[in-house]
Amino acid sequence: MRAPCVTNSSDSSVVAVADLVKRYPKADVNAVDGISFSVRHSEVFGLLGPNGAGKTTTVGILTTRALPTSGEAFVGGVNVVHDPVGARTLLAVVPQRNNLDRAISIRQNLLFHAAYHCVPRAEARTRAESLLEAFGLAGRADEKPDYVSGGQAQRIMIARALMHAPSALFLDEPTTGLDPAARLFVWDRIRELKERGTTILLTTHAMDEAAELSDRVGIMDHGKLLALDTPGALTRSLPGNQTLDVTVKADSVDPSLLRTALAELRGVDDVETLGAEPPNLHARLFVSTDASAMIVPLVQVLGELGVTLTDVGIGRPTLEDVFLGLTGRALR
Repeated sequence: MRAPCVTNSSDSSVVAVADLVKRYPKADVNAVDGISFSVRHSEVFGLLGPNGAGKTTTVGILTTRALPTSGEAFVGGVNVVHDPVGARTLLAVVPQRNNLDRAISIRQNLLFHAAYHCVPRAEARTRAESLLEAFGLAGRADEKPDYVSGGQAQRIMIARALMHAPSALFLDEPTTGLDPAARLFVWDRIRELKERGTTILLTTHAMDEAAELSDRVGIMDHGKLLALDTPGALTRSLPGNQTLDVTVKADSVDPSLLRTALAELRGVDDVETLGAEPPNLHARLFVSTDASAMIVPLVQVLGELGVTLTDVGIGRPTLEDVFLGLTGRALR
């Protein structure tokens, strides 16, 4: 069914939720539990969280695919519950899974989307050619989507979403399954869209992607917003300014005893156990001194415990450390 032709709102391209709650029928807990945040004009906002955290439900409400139990959600100043049709003229969604029309050409996929949103035919053709060129698709515009790669299909879906010039673009795992070159291409297009004034809400499980692209990130778990800040600020909130990744052969030592010994090393602010692959144990030390200077005392302590060091690496705290520190390492 075609959407009624609604003139685009002149409101600032802002995405916002206020005291948003969603509880599904027969559920014991809220899927979204009273969260509030706003996304500024031309900002890339990363919404992060493990499976079941509530981020998909939040995006579903903002994109008019789900109704909240309480609270409010806005896109471009339009209340998505009170005026879903008006909200849909201001937003576009690029899903993780390919939902292109396989029966028509790539160009026709773009033009059909434009017609649905009441873009005048001549303008739609001009936009389509411009987007096909920008996304490296001009040479394949008359082919059907069945004959393109996964990376090309993702680029087609983003180009299609932009045909009605949305103020807010929702990207769900935009680079999942892409090869490195295709991934970097999509990253560049996201940066260009930001520069042109498009507000982008990005969901991703790739912490490097969130850190690289997002102006701010919100981390959700169990329906609540646990943290919201720039990637840099969140990373700086971690203890220490360097990390020491340690792998030891520790089949004869109590892991808790080993953790205590590592934590007592001078300069160690925190120790996080990363996992075990018997007989090896992996740990990350957050340190406030020169990590390289700690290797000798580290080896000495391990020797006293009868533990063999098999690998060591020096790095810096990352957004992934923040994420795991807030949400844990248990599989969902």
